[in-house]
Amino acid sequence: MGFVICDVYLEPDYNARYHVLLFSGGFKTHFETMLSLLALAIAPGAAITVYIYSRDKYDREPLKPLLISFLLGMAATVPAIFIQNKLKPVVYGLFPGGNLWYYILLSFIVVAASEEGCKFIMLRLYAYRHKAFNEPFDGIIYSVMVSMGFATLENIGYVLSSGFTTGIIRMFLSVPSHGAFAVLMGYHTGLAKFDKPRGIQHMIKGVLLAIFFHGAFDLFLLLQNNLYLKQYVSNWLLLAGALIPWFIAIRMSIKSIRMHEDLSKRHFYKNNNSITEV
Repeated sequence: MGFVICDVYLEPDYNARYHVLLFSGGFKTHFETMLSLLALAIAPGAAITVYIYSRDKYDREPLKPLLISFLLGMAATVPAIFIQNKLKPVVYGLFPGGNLWYYILLSFIVVAASEEGCKFIMLRLYAYRHKAFNEPFDGIIYSVMVSMGFATLENIGYVLSSGFTTGIIRMFLSVPSHGAFAVLMGYHTGLAKFDKPRGIQHMIKGVLLAIFFHGAFDLFLLLQNNLYLKQYVSNWLLLAGALIPWFIAIRMSIKSIRMHEDLSKRHFYKNNNSITEV
């Protein structure tokens, strides 16, 4: 069976949804199999959402704006897909041979910029303006909610079409990567909210960081489809390359969470403490 990692189909098995699986000595029905796949697709996004919410220790967010942000993230998949469908033929027209530039533009512009841009717009138009957004850490909270809504809906589509292998791989790679990109974007969105003179700079930096790491991660995965490169470089080596920006983004996101937790603890938004950048 093929599998899908982060928006890229790698020889998918479209019949995976019809497989009858053997579990614990008994056969699962088609309906039970679909429920299992659905649970597998939802689990990583739900886990990351609960984890980030649990880190908001000093001024917990009300559930309503969190839920709306999550749903807006799901809605963001629609314009993102529309943009990708419009841009991909243009990029292929510029580089019909599928050379390196084609994959660079596909990764950073068609996929990363469209997805992170749509997520940021949802974050900026709703949560950023909400009265509950009253401390820097809220930038991370709401950014992750939007991103997990996006990633969960995306994950449901991929896992239901490509099966359990895809679900397991995406659980540990693709969905956490969406979370890490969201933390980086949210960290700087939180700074922007409470550092008005440099607000636009913070927002631009957050979006660009998310696009850069998203694009770099996708680039190595997309290059697995380059027939010329595959003659000289194994898919495992390209996967290892994708793990480099993935690991860096995860490390930076952990640092960002800790720094904003500290700002919240010191009541940054009330005491006008100094801002520290990643």
